[in-house]
Amino acid sequence: MELLIIKISTGYLRIKPDEFIEVGLDKASVYPMDHLAHVRELEREAKARGYEAVRIKKLVLTEEDL
Repeated sequence: MELLIIKISTGYLRIKPDEFIEVGLDKASVYPMDHLAHVRELEREAKARGYEAVRIKKLVLTEEDL
């Protein structure tokens, strides 16, 4: 499974209505690949809010038996 995530210089972003919160990977907002246009808008908004080194990353998840 591939998901989109927004990475910043010191972590990741959790995005709520009118709120961008710096968090670790386990709390970050993730989006399906077909929402790339929306995630690009969120990336621009994060930059406008002053976050540094904002970039979109592809998170690749795999499932394996233990």
